[in-house]
Amino acid sequence: MQNLIVAVLAYLIGSVSFAVIVSATMGLADPRSYGSKNPGATNVLRSGNKKAAILTLLGDAFKGWLAVWLVRRFGPQFGLGDTAVALAAIAVFLGHLYPIFFRFQGGKGVATAAGVLLAINPILGIATLLTWVIVAFFTRYSSLAALSAAVFAPIFDGFLFGTNVIALSIVAMSALLVWRHRGNIAKLKAGQESRIGDRKKAAAQAANDGN
Repeated sequence: MQNLIVAVLAYLIGSVSFAVIVSATMGLADPRSYGSKNPGATNVLRSGNKKAAILTLLGDAFKGWLAVWLVRRFGPQFGLGDTAVALAAIAVFLGHLYPIFFRFQGGKGVATAAGVLLAINPILGIATLLTWVIVAFFTRYSSLAALSAAVFAPIFDGFLFGTNVIALSIVAMSALLVWRHRGNIAKLKAGQESRIGDRKKAAAQAANDGN
């Protein structure tokens, strides 16, 4: 019963969509109505408001971190161990993907997954984030960086901690993240995926053309 309560509470935390809340608070359009229609930081950035995108990114990462940290910090007092941590990790991630408060229209989970990994172990989280940064820097594909991080996260966890129930939750998150990026994978294969900075260059070119 305690593990079930943990899973439900973590899911509810994950269901808080910062993309929608931040956009509404700042008077911006609902991110589910433009661009990729994905309520995440990358799509919020398409609004042209960098502050809103940063707040969305931090909020989504924080809720993933918070759900797992609470269980790790206070769980032992209630006899909760690794199983509860694993349930919190996957439940908060599922909450972000399919938020009950927002008609189950959620984001792709990159920032929330990063927060979860940082709460599980800072070294694991940092290693995964560095993977994203390195791939993004050399390829300028945000989606490819996210997919690479998703693949390497379970590998890093395996080297650091071996196989356990928490590792299974990380594998599940990685699989879901890859599945949520299936549209991006198709675009990458077709050579149609946009690169980081492409929209900025296009806007600058349009401005020059108008002069």
